[in-house]
Amino acid sequence: MTTRFVRDVADSWRVSYKQNGYPHVQQGWVLPPERKAEFDPFILMAEDWFKRGTFSDHPHRGFQTITYVIDGRLEHIDNHGGHSILDAGDVQYMNAGWAARHAEEAVADDLIHTLQLWLNLPKTLKTMTTSYQNVYLEDAPVVPIDGGHVRVYSGDVAGVTGPMQSLVPITMTEIQLREGATYDHVLPTNHNAFAYVLAGSVNLGSSATPLEKTDVATLTFDEANEGESTLSITATSRAKLLVYSGVPLREDYIAHGPFVMNTEDEIRQAFRDYHAGVFGPPAVK
Repeated sequence: MTTRFVRDVADSWRVSYKQNGYPHVQQGWVLPPERKAEFDPFILMAEDWFKRGTFSDHPHRGFQTITYVIDGRLEHIDNHGGHSILDAGDVQYMNAGWAARHAEEAVADDLIHTLQLWLNLPKTLKTMTTSYQNVYLEDAPVVPIDGGHVRVYSGDVAGVTGPMQSLVPITMTEIQLREGATYDHVLPTNHNAFAYVLAGSVNLGSSATPLEKTDVATLTFDEANEGESTLSITATSRAKLLVYSGVPLREDYIAHGPFVMNTEDEIRQAFRDYHAGVFGPPAVK
C-alpha cells in the first residue's frame, strides 16, 4: 500500500486591508502579487468589498479568474451578450484567453464582498477564445463528513467531481467543520496548494499550525510525485475555509495591469490591441 504524502504549512500570514473609500471600500491581498513566483500556477488573490462602479467595463488577456462571492450580489456583464447575477457561495470562472472585456458590478446598492483568484494559462492556451462559466452554489456537490461537509467546486475531491471546467488541472473546495471536528483533505501531491480561513479557527497540517479568520497558508507539496497527499484540518472553533490547488506551469510570465503574458512585447501588443478595438465594444447592458 502506497503511503500518502503528508502536507504541512509552508508559510502563513494574516491578510491586511486598505480602506479605499467609495466605491472600492476595502481591499486586501490574500495572495500578494509581489510573491507570485511562490504560488504557481496561481498569480494573486484579492479580497474586495465594493459598490457599483468599481469594476465596470475592462479588458483581460492571457489568464483565468475564479471569483467567489462571499456576500452580496455580483452582476456579470460581458461584451458577447453574457449577463448573470451571482449570490453568496456562487463562483464565476472566466477564461480570458485572447480578448475578454467584461464588467463585475455590485447589484443596486449592495456592498459586494468577493475573493478573486488569478490563475495563469500556459503559453499555448493564451490565445484561446474567451469563455465564462457560472458555478452556482446548488450545483457544486456536497459531501458529508464527520463533523461537517465538503463542497467541491473544481477537481476530483472526496469521491465527487466539481462542475468547474478549468483549462488547467485545479481543485477548489469549501470545507465547513464543527468545533473539534477533524478532517483529512486529500489532494494530488504534485499540486501547489493554499488555504484561506473564511470563518472560525483551525489547526492545519502535520504541525497543527493554528490559523484564524483571514489567515492564509501555503502548503508543502512534492512536484515530482503524482500520488495523493493528505492535509489534516482540525477545527478549534466552528470553521469555514477554502482550499485551492493546481499543477505548477513553470513558465516565465509578466503580469501587467489587466494582462498576463509571457513577454514584455506581448504585454505591449495587448495594450495596442485593446486601444485599437480588437477586444470589441464595451461591456454594457
